[in-house]
Amino acid sequence: MLSFGKIVSNRAIFTVCMTITCVGCLPDSFVVTPISVQPKLKERVLYSDSTFPNGKIAIIEVDGVIANTRQGGFLSTGEHPVAKLTEQLDIARRDKSVKAVVLRINSPGGTVTASELMHHEIKRLRNSGKPVVAMMMDVAASGGYYIACAADEIMACNSTVTGSIGVVMQTMEVTGTMELIGVQAHTIKSGKQKAAGSPFEKLQPEQRAVFQGVIDELYDQFVNVVAEGRPALSREQVIPLADGRVYTSKQALDLKLIDRIGTIEDAIELAKEKAGIKNAKVVAYRRPFLRASNYYARHDPSIKDINLLNVDLGLSGNSYGAPFMYLWIH
Repeated sequence: MLSFGKIVSNRAIFTVCMTITCVGCLPDSFVVTPISVQPKLKERVLYSDSTFPNGKIAIIEVDGVIANTRQGGFLSTGEHPVAKLTEQLDIARRDKSVKAVVLRINSPGGTVTASELMHHEIKRLRNSGKPVVAMMMDVAASGGYYIACAADEIMACNSTVTGSIGVVMQTMEVTGTMELIGVQAHTIKSGKQKAAGSPFEKLQPEQRAVFQGVIDELYDQFVNVVAEGRPALSREQVIPLADGRVYTSKQALDLKLIDRIGTIEDAIELAKEKAGIKNAKVVAYRRPFLRASNYYARHDPSIKDINLLNVDLGLSGNSYGAPFMYLWIH
């Protein structure tokens, strides 16, 4: 009869032998093949008013800073905000059963071009005959308000902050600090305006005038978009409101910058009313590996949060080099 000690000893010997055998079979190198972590968006049903709905209402989200660049960091692909919004709008436009869209906005704005592109894509959906209701959440300011102006109607929560109509460009100058520590920067340029705005050179009056001219033109574009999207306001009425300040939802309603104050349920009901349906299936578009239990859940978090190895090397900052912003800075 074997003793307990012999059994343990035999098992240990067997384990060591198997380990040596397996190690000898292992390759001395591995090939890691990257795969896509951004499969196509899939429709997710959030709820349905009845067993036999008259059509769908799609909830489409714009969340965070609006940028015309892929957002992500080291070992992460991230999402391109403009491309993602366009992908969702295209699905809604092509699906004949989608009768209207609720655009849920929670954004302080972003770059000028990204805001313009999103505004264009939302109008393209409207031109296909599908109503769009903009639903403002915590913040829908500057570029966030810019894109809301593409909707048929704008609704905000009681606590929403909106407005901030205007353009901003920020730069800094470190020439004084460099002199203190004995550092000099040398820039070889083709013309005196080429390095304007560089932190290593003093901003000259004529350079400031050039930037101001660009800012003024982009500001006019913003005012025109608001005047076009808010039929109750003329361009002359918009200008006094477009000094960069933010408004509460009640102030915005009184100033006719928005149409209603309500909840996202109210926005869905308004979308159904505009689409001429009573019972709807409310849907959203998600990546297959993400779930959302209801329409208050965020859309996709940054893909970097899904990586097993999440390393931030500071590569996910403002790398798009767009100095002109429709952005609420506070």
